[in-house]
Parts: sequence; structure tokens; C-alpha cells
Amino acid sequence: MKLADARKDFYRRLAHEQGFRSRSAFKLKELNQSYRIIGPGFNVVDLGCAPGGWTQMAVRMAGNQGKVIGVDLSYVDEIPGAHMIQSDVSDTGVADEILEHFGRKADAVICDLSPQVSGNWSVDHARQISLNYDCTKIMDAVLSHKGNAVFKVFDGEFSMEFRDYVSKKFSRINLTKPKASRKQSSEMYYVCLGFI
Repeated sequence: MKLADARKDFYRRLAHEQGFRSRSAFKLKELNQSYRIIGPGFNVVDLGCAPGGWTQMAVRMAGNQGKVIGVDLSYVDEIPGAHMIQSDVSDTGVADEILEHFGRKADAVICDLSPQVSGNWSVDHARQISLNYDCTKIMDAVLSHKGNAVFKVFDGEFSMEFRDYVSKKFSRINLTKPKASRKQSSEMYYVCLGFI
């Protein structure tokens, strides 16, 4: 068994043991330990949240005083402590619904989304980056001054362009890959701190 497979199984087992819907919950946990994207009492928006692992972890991080909203095109089973919105991230009307639910702006916007993967790498990469641009439109409308954001990015020809676009909106941006990511995976995360 390769080390990458062993690690994958470790996080999958951990997710199962701790009641998380996906191993990706540990990516958010690790990112938050490094960068404190989400703190107690935060309002958090999880864009492209299915199956809900990040939403579950965000609820835990925001605590009883925080509020978490998960948005996805697919139906996602209820998550205790989170409000779910079934909608497309390209629908900017979602922003109004988010603000109405929170009653104020969000402190963090997190995006771990992925398109339905076709197997054609350049198509999947382009679609994934395009979805991230959709998410930034919602983020622009709902994120508070000095708020934080995280975007998963499939590394490829449009990654740097997206990074340049997002970096103009934040005081600091970090490129990172959590240990819970598969070694062979091309995914990276842009951790964006201090929304301008």
C-alpha cells in the first residue's frame, strides 16, 4: 500500500469515527490551525458545500455564537447548526438570502467546490476556476471588511490569473496544500486574509 493511499484511508477512517461526511473536513481543520480563517462566533458561508464535511467542521469552529450557511446545487442533508440553501453559485441572488439569514455580513467564505469531473483535465480545470469566479461575486457581496476566504483551486493554466484577481481583494494571500489532500491531487488552496 502506497503512503498516499494509507494517508487517504487514515483521514477517511478519522472522518467516519468523528462523524464527518467527508475526509475533506480535515483539510479545513488543518488550514484553520495554520491561518485562523474561522473563529468562535463567526458567520461562515460554505459555497459548493456538498456533501457537507466542511460545513460540519465550520459549525464546530464557529461554535454556539456563530452561524453557518451551506450552499450547493445538489440537495445536502440537514447539518445540525447550519442553514442549507439549495442553489447554484452562479446565482448572485443567493447573496441576498445569505445576508438576510445572518442579519449582517459574513466573517469567512469558504469554497471547496469541484465541478462534475469529466476526466478531461483542461476542461475540468477551466470549469473549476470558473466556479471560483462565481463564488467571488457572492463573496464580494457578503464578506465583511477584514474577513477571510479560502478557495480550492485545480492547479493549471488559469490558476495564477485567478490568484492575481483574488489577491487584489485581500491584504494577504497564501498558497498551501494540506496534508489531508492526496499527494497526487492537483488541488491547492488559496487562503485569503483581510478582505479589503
